[in-house]
Amino acid sequence: MNQYFYPRSELRATIANLPIHAERNSGLSSVREHEKGNSRQSGALALSGISLSFGGVTALSEIDLNIVSGEIRSIIGPNGAGKSSLINIISGVYRPDSGHIRINGHTYQKVPTHQLARLGIARTFQNLALFKGLSVLDNVKISRVHHSRATFLEQITGLGRARREETDSLNRSNAIIDFLDLGDVRHSLAGTLSYGLQKRVELARALVAEPKILLLDEPMAGMTPADKQDLTGFIRAARDQFGTTVVLIEHDIGVVMGLSDRIAVLDYGRKIADGTPAEVRSNQAVIDAYMGIDHEENPTGGSN
Repeated sequence: MNQYFYPRSELRATIANLPIHAERNSGLSSVREHEKGNSRQSGALALSGISLSFGGVTALSEIDLNIVSGEIRSIIGPNGAGKSSLINIISGVYRPDSGHIRINGHTYQKVPTHQLARLGIARTFQNLALFKGLSVLDNVKISRVHHSRATFLEQITGLGRARREETDSLNRSNAIIDFLDLGDVRHSLAGTLSYGLQKRVELARALVAEPKILLLDEPMAGMTPADKQDLTGFIRAARDQFGTTVVLIEHDIGVVMGLSDRIAVLDYGRKIADGTPAEVRSNQAVIDAYMGIDHEENPTGGSN
């Protein structure tokens, strides 16, 4: 039985009445133009025929997914649908059994994890990955390490490129901290902050790396409604201001419907729906998946 987040008797009405992001949104307009063949738009990320299994248990089956530059693309589904497996393939943690991934024009069977920053990909995780004994500023600065080109000698002496890179790192880190309204806790230890603020620091660490593609794995998990509202606004602002392409895995359907340009829905490792929030929320297969209908006919399990 799937774990869902709305009572069975209320789910249909809940999904139908959720607010959706207006189609005048710039990201969704870009998607529409791309689908009409506008050559100015390009695919930031594409998955073709992705399949993955663990010990004979299918986690993903023949998944195709296209993500357009500058859009907020959500992937949802009940627990065990394969969402985290998919994001682990995109970030190179898993190698798919079949299929390939295309990132900014380059094709991979397995994404090289050690080159994620060079490929313009940053990721946050379900669990916080902060250095709690360091300040917010130092946590954010550390994420600039992949931009360093200074030699070991330059770093030791603090001369040449090392000095310029340190200044640039400090300026960019402070700019992101201010962008996310973290200025008042800039010098506070990360471990002393509230959970909601720590989640915001995690987002700052990802954004300071200047990613072209930002992978967010359940960023709202455990947050209060007020913190969710704040983080939703910052994610949208990051896309609008920096042109960042966002891939979002999230269980809070209200957040997903209000934030996304397009949504792909997984169930037992299969993609059962793909479209705008308006299209997805009225899709009967999606409603059935969240209500646990017809699962007896699908004996194959999957990873979340």
